[in-house]
Amino acid sequence: DAKHLVPNKMRDFFCTINLDQEEVFRTQVVEKSLSPYFGEEFYFEIPRTFQWLSFYIYDKSVLQKDLRIGKVSIKKEDLCNYTGTENWFMLQPVDSNSEVQGKVHLELKLNELITDNGSVCQQLVVHIKECHGLPLINGQNCDPYATVSLVGPSRNDQKKTKVKKKTSNPQFNETFYFEVTRSSSYTKKSQFQVEEEDIEKLEVRVDLWNNGNLVQDIFLGEIKVPVKVLRNDSFQAWYLLQPRENGNKSSKTDDLGSLRLNICYTEDYVLPSEYYTSLRNLLLKSSDVQPISASAAYILSEVCRDKCDAVLPLVRLLLHHHKLVPFVAAVAELDLRDTQEANTIFRGNSLATRCVDEMMKIVGKHYLKVTLKPVIDEICESPKPCEIDPIKLREGDNVEINMENLRYYVDKVFREIVRSSISCPTLMCDVFYSLRHLAAKRFPNDPHVQYSAVSSFVFLRFFAVAVVSPHTFHLRPHHPDAQTSRTLTLISKAIQTLGSWGSLTKSKLSSFKETFMCEFFKTFQEEKFTESVKKFLDDVSSTESKEPSGVSEPVHLKEGEMYKRAQGRTRIGKKNFKKRWFCLTSREFTYHKQQDKEPIFTIPIKNILAVEKLDENSFNKKNMFQVLHGEKPLYIQANNCVEASEWIEALCRVTRCNQRRLSFYHPSAFLNGSWLCCKATAESTEGCARCTADVPADTQIEIDGDREMERIYSLFTINRSKLQKLEEACGSIAVYQGPRKEPDDYSNFTIEDSVATFHTLQQIIDIVEKLDESHEKYQKKRSSSAKYGSEENPIVGKVS
Repeated sequence: DAKHLVPNKMRDFFCTINLDQEEVFRTQVVEKSLSPYFGEEFYFEIPRTFQWLSFYIYDKSVLQKDLRIGKVSIKKEDLCNYTGTENWFMLQPVDSNSEVQGKVHLELKLNELITDNGSVCQQLVVHIKECHGLPLINGQNCDPYATVSLVGPSRNDQKKTKVKKKTSNPQFNETFYFEVTRSSSYTKKSQFQVEEEDIEKLEVRVDLWNNGNLVQDIFLGEIKVPVKVLRNDSFQAWYLLQPRENGNKSSKTDDLGSLRLNICYTEDYVLPSEYYTSLRNLLLKSSDVQPISASAAYILSEVCRDKCDAVLPLVRLLLHHHKLVPFVAAVAELDLRDTQEANTIFRGNSLATRCVDEMMKIVGKHYLKVTLKPVIDEICESPKPCEIDPIKLREGDNVEINMENLRYYVDKVFREIVRSSISCPTLMCDVFYSLRHLAAKRFPNDPHVQYSAVSSFVFLRFFAVAVVSPHTFHLRPHHPDAQTSRTLTLISKAIQTLGSWGSLTKSKLSSFKETFMCEFFKTFQEEKFTESVKKFLDDVSSTESKEPSGVSEPVHLKEGEMYKRAQGRTRIGKKNFKKRWFCLTSREFTYHKQQDKEPIFTIPIKNILAVEKLDENSFNKKNMFQVLHGEKPLYIQANNCVEASEWIEALCRVTRCNQRRLSFYHPSAFLNGSWLCCKATAESTEGCARCTADVPADTQIEIDGDREMERIYSLFTINRSKLQKLEEACGSIAVYQGPRKEPDDYSNFTIEDSVATFHTLQQIIDIVEKLDESHEKYQKKRSSSAKYGSEENPIVGKVS
């Protein structure tokens, strides 16, 4: 959220998230506010190098261009200082001199020339080769050119390259010559003094500009290189473009307001799979360790300050290796030992409940979409008034009509849920089956506990949470407005109550804090509700196959607006690219003129032969990829690098098991009678580059096991001191048998078997130390292979 924004009158605001100058996400517009609450979460993989993560606040305009109010920019190196915490940031003014991105490739050389009279002078040769990753200007590729200057205390020689049209990766390949020192016999009058010591003060400055034609040119960035670094030798390197030194440094900064952010940024160097074998095996056998509290997976959750840090990579790893169900059963059994009353079963935030929560989020995405999305869309797009709290009713509201509206929505949501057991993923059913039988075993005299064990997850922690926060489960693109959010909250409360086994009894209703909710639920006291819940819980906690007869519904995977190039029907410039709505399911890939319209073009998934990036030089457009199928390639341009990466990943995932997948492809397009990449003239020529994705994978859940292992290793490394102290605590208990009299830092830890726990801790510490050595070797190898100044590791700032 933001507060105290200017101008000091109610306006409509939205916020964008940018990697350098590239917008990757945008919030909804919050109308008529000076302190807008956005309440939106964005999780994404960063597919390219970047210098700044920036957040821009815009004032939405209907007739004119949206006005940028201010920004928060955080350097990549500083992101770790803010990760995992909420912080208020003051908005900074948006200055064109500070808005830069991209890199430039230069070669510099200092030559000695002998003049006709035999004297020696020095000449500087500047070869500006190319640039990569320049920003889009107004959503289009820029028209860049460069100025190359030799600057000193008393001179400023400047030369200029040609303008390159419509490209973010211009190839300049121009060479400029500058006189550095002159012979003593030089007599021509000059505007500047040249002395021998001047070389210490001279520097080469390269400025990148976008040619504005009839409007002012836009600054894209600069670099500075002191001439003295050359030392009579050639120097070649890539440089990251920098803002101007006076950029964004006004003497007085007006208070533009502030923005509250919660950032979580992680950066891991993932080693080859074989390096993680020992740690992976130790974690995967956790469910077999007796007691479970002595296992590596359980210890990981104990040493992490926030259990959530451990749960996500742990659940993903166990899912990837089909070990999640037995582990959840083992930690749930431990949880149940400490549960004294059946009505509090699985209500806390234990390791077991968090693992099940995370599993449902990962595995149940499609289940939520097919069950709730249509009714949630109806509520958000055609909202009816549903407020039944007398205190919150507005003038003119009719509480009886509102109650009818709420009852209509609750009935519809409830009906969709209890009919959805056929769509419940098998893995969720397996987990619910285990929880149900463990609960019945723990409380054998309570006939209802087997149902409440399941309903506490599927109703309270899954459906009810998705109803109240549809945007976090990708059921809606944005956080709903205040009135709709209130309606969803009331529906969510109703679903929780209806789903809680036996909650519609008189004793339960009398315990409601809100009288108006008690009155509302009196209308629900019908046998059919409890019977419907019971049947649904029976179905989703059964291990019997629930595959429907006939052909199953296609799984909806991704949709969104992008640009596609006409497949050879026309050759008229920009008209070749048209905006279309794309939709990907497990069965087909389609595009439509508009959302909810009939598809114009359909590619069956089984016909897709490859999905690969497309070189920018094909059409001078960024973020392009190609879908190869039986006909001509389909060329698509995404709106930003994150979106392009997500589409390529989704398409590759769903097509990797296709029998006819290609092994080779053309990274560029076939234009004007030849392939731009290999110059072959036959359109049917086999590809000249190896395809990047040819390994079969799970269509529903894409998990990189090695990446999760690296995250777990990082967590153990961060908490190494806790591991060592826990090891000492286990040693003390083993030596001095009996309870610890004095409370210490580890009184909250579960140590059931000190000897077994001590043994596992020793293994963890030993494995982590070996991985430390592997990482050090890898970093040395990486630093030596990616030389400072190379394209992979460009120079930042001024060379000294």
